Amino acid sequence: MSGGSGGGPDRSHAHYLRRAQGKHDDDALGELGYKPELKRTLGNFHTFAAGISYISILTGIFQLFYFGIAFGGPAYWWSWPMVFVGQLMVALCFCELAARYPVAGSVYNWSKTMGGPHVGWLGGWMMMTATMVTLSAVALAYQITLPQIDDWFQFVGDGSGKTDAAANAVLLGTVLILFTTVVNAFGVKLMATINSAGVFIELIAAVALAIFLAAHITRGPSSVLTETYGLGSGDTLGYFGAFLTASLASAYVMYGFDTASSLGEESHDPSRNAPRAILRALIASFVIGGLILLFAMMAVPDLAAKELGTEGLQYVVLKTLGSTIGEIFLWCVVVAITVCALAVHAAGIRLMFAMARDNNLPAGSMLARVSPRFKTPVVPAVVIGVVAVVILVININQPQIFSVITSIAIIMIYIAYLLVTFPMLLRRLRGRWQPAEGKFSLGRFGLPVNILAVVWGLAMSINLAWPRAAVYNATGPQHWYLRWGAFLFVGVVALGGFAYYWFVQRHRTGVLAEHRAVTADEPPATATP
Repeated sequence: MSGGSGGGPDRSHAHYLRRAQGKHDDDALGELGYKPELKRTLGNFHTFAAGISYISILTGIFQLFYFGIAFGGPAYWWSWPMVFVGQLMVALCFCELAARYPVAGSVYNWSKTMGGPHVGWLGGWMMMTATMVTLSAVALAYQITLPQIDDWFQFVGDGSGKTDAAANAVLLGTVLILFTTVVNAFGVKLMATINSAGVFIELIAAVALAIFLAAHITRGPSSVLTETYGLGSGDTLGYFGAFLTASLASAYVMYGFDTASSLGEESHDPSRNAPRAILRALIASFVIGGLILLFAMMAVPDLAAKELGTEGLQYVVLKTLGSTIGEIFLWCVVVAITVCALAVHAAGIRLMFAMARDNNLPAGSMLARVSPRFKTPVVPAVVIGVVAVVILVININQPQIFSVITSIAIIMIYIAYLLVTFPMLLRRLRGRWQPAEGKFSLGRFGLPVNILAVVWGLAMSINLAWPRAAVYNATGPQHWYLRWGAFLFVGVVALGGFAYYWFVQRHRTGVLAEHRAVTADEPPATATP
């Protein structure tokens, strides 16, 4: 046994390497003007789990499979690889940024570093608002799954009343948000431990589901991938128009991979681990999710069953695998929804903390305060939880308006991504972008990948926002403000928020003294009471 009793020299050397790496990570933080305050406790799997749980294969495909089928038929599957390729271009740009700036609130800090403080504020504001709405939307997914497992979970009425399902969804969602608030407030280690355990269960369940469905295949892939149900035949764009609408089902799932880098200030060696985690999370989600979707349509007894477009993947699982095995998988979906909400909440906290320590939010000093006991920003955890529950309440009597708001939240995230990739492209064209030396770099592929990321982001943002009555005003009566809800809501949030920033917060912005990196000739700042 080397190193003598207890492996002393080896252990000392490893400890020295960890300290040296930690200092390097903190130096990267100091370059942005911040001192290290959050505790570095997360390893490789923790950061990977954060990214993949935000994307959450099981949550997304179980929540939106019905939408894709209803609008595009089984051939909507082709939107899955299409969205993956587009989002991969964005992710590759993010990998370069994560290697160069592994920092909390990644999208906010990257857009600020690439485009300046005004672009940074708008990117952070859009992402933060969208994250809180997304948390509410994810929490609503409990209602899609739990009552299908057992009627006992329908606490409000028997489910047949006009508002029974919506009110019950709010009740179940509020319980979930309360849980994510408490866990996130108790520190990143607890959150990461629960999240990693949940992701492990989700990945095992997702792979097992793909295998179980594959074992029940009744038709070949050609009959699935070309079946359109005749959708779009009367439209100007034909099936292509129907396909673009159906592609929203895939676009709504494959985002959030940047969460792997948003925990950069709490991770070991994030400049190397975060880029890997981003790519692994996106690729794993694409492969496993794509196989589940394909095998589900190859295995369902009746590919033309109307339940595919109403009850979705839950119907396929229960019909194909039987109630016992089907319910086991649905419980795994509940786990996936739980850790997805946990990751979304965690990402929102880091984003709010990052903006607050730049004094870019009201009560910035309070929002940016790090708990000395839990080494995490507690106030943002509570604020985001409260706002998410308030947004949930809208769903009780106005589920149509809520669905519009949640759809728009995804658009705002795509726009926030654009506020990173577009300024980054301008920097490349001006020769002002330099990847981290010895870390992740796209090299000569950087420019074409960045161009594709921007083109994709613009095209999908337009596709998501397009005023389709079937998406934004699915049930009567027709309202122009619902159909044009994307442009109205995004416009109000963006212009209203930026007006507040420009006339009020802009004059106060700047790293708060208690969070500022200390220079050699400057005494340490004391925290404000």
